[in-house]
Amino acid sequence: MRPIRDILEAKSVVVIGASRDQEKPGAQLLKVLKEVGYAGLVAGVNPQGGSAQGIPLYPSVRDVPFDVDLAVLLIPPRFVPDALRDCAVKGVKGAVISAEGFAETGAEGATYQEDVRAILKSSGMRGFGPNTLGLVNTQTKLTTSYYATPAMLSPGGIGLAAQSGIFVGALLRYLSSLDGLHLSKGIGLGNKADVNESDALAFLADDEQTKIIGMYLEDVKDGDRFVKNLKKATARKPVLIIKSGRTQAGAKASASHTASMAVEDTVFDAIVRQAGAIRLYAIDEFVRTLKGFLNMPIPAGDRLAYVTYSGAQAIMSIDATIEAGLQIAKLADVTQEKIGRVIATPSKTNNPIDIFPDWLTHGYEKTITDVVKALLDDQGVDGIIFISFAEKNPEVYASLIDLVQSDGRKPVFVSLLGASGDKAACEHLLESGGLPCYDLPEQAVHVFARMRQYARIRERHSRRKD
Repeated sequence: MRPIRDILEAKSVVVIGASRDQEKPGAQLLKVLKEVGYAGLVAGVNPQGGSAQGIPLYPSVRDVPFDVDLAVLLIPPRFVPDALRDCAVKGVKGAVISAEGFAETGAEGATYQEDVRAILKSSGMRGFGPNTLGLVNTQTKLTTSYYATPAMLSPGGIGLAAQSGIFVGALLRYLSSLDGLHLSKGIGLGNKADVNESDALAFLADDEQTKIIGMYLEDVKDGDRFVKNLKKATARKPVLIIKSGRTQAGAKASASHTASMAVEDTVFDAIVRQAGAIRLYAIDEFVRTLKGFLNMPIPAGDRLAYVTYSGAQAIMSIDATIEAGLQIAKLADVTQEKIGRVIATPSKTNNPIDIFPDWLTHGYEKTITDVVKALLDDQGVDGIIFISFAEKNPEVYASLIDLVQSDGRKPVFVSLLGASGDKAACEHLLESGGLPCYDLPEQAVHVFARMRQYARIRERHSRRKD
């Protein structure tokens, strides 16, 4: 079969079902391709011809006057098989089938899907879907989603594959609204008539732009191949997986969503653990964990230190640390001596380090920067959680950002509380500077624990090589 890289790096796109009605998806996708700056050749297919968005429309894909790498089918299911046959005659390399109404809806839809599968197999054309918004390549500004915006095509390091229709587009829109969370490639799998999770894993593992892989799955087509590709991927980069359909009710819903077959959840858990991926159970966990992996180094050990203005929050963080199987860092004497230069109360130079009220003497910015610098220099500390209040002037965190960016040895996480406007302004500055922020410090503890889990996976892979 043709490698899916050929399609993700398509130099020409034809939209089949391109309407002259500006409200229809086909016209919207033509508009999106212009707005996001896709530089390849673009045409549309409409039986009546004409043009839309200044782009020519042809009666058939066979009439398009250039070689077609990718066809996007925005047409009802009953028309899809014939359109794919035309694509095969044209020599199209790959197709995204966006419509729903295939195997997930019953016997008639299943027949259409089997026709699609047979045409793809006989022609060598690769197919994404049905029931998906398709593909994103932020390097080339390629998208097959009429839902996309220029911000969603801002290049980043997250490779995302999702077994869903609109979920890729919706999640991408959400991620692109956050500081520093941008995609490298997005692959919508939908019903997986052809391209499946194992194909996506193999591609994203080899993709140099992708630094971390995220997956949303409802089932797995080929367990043995999936485990093999997952092991290869985790040896190179972190893989985060959300698997839905854990319950009987959820499995029933997934069957009607993308015609997924239920996978025993304990079996899936075992597969993930064996292969070294990290399983998550909710989108908020997924986003928080992405922040850590994308911005911070992998921890060398499991010893955490805390800088705090609140004893209560530090204590809750310590509880979370122990429950996660991590350790409370024991600070070296020289570290406590350095901290003592800005924290006069001796008991507050221990871990957790309490900066209040001593910061009033030397100033907030100098105090927090000096304390964090001392912890970064302590070989007995593997990660730092900074717990404080949201200042009205976010610039007080500028020195902390400079320090952490220039150091790069250990992960540092931030948790701020305060007025919502102050909190948002401070977090924007911090996260723009690469410091991941969390509403609660316990959340940062859990992210550190997952990063440490992946560190042990990498250590295991390294020992096998030796």
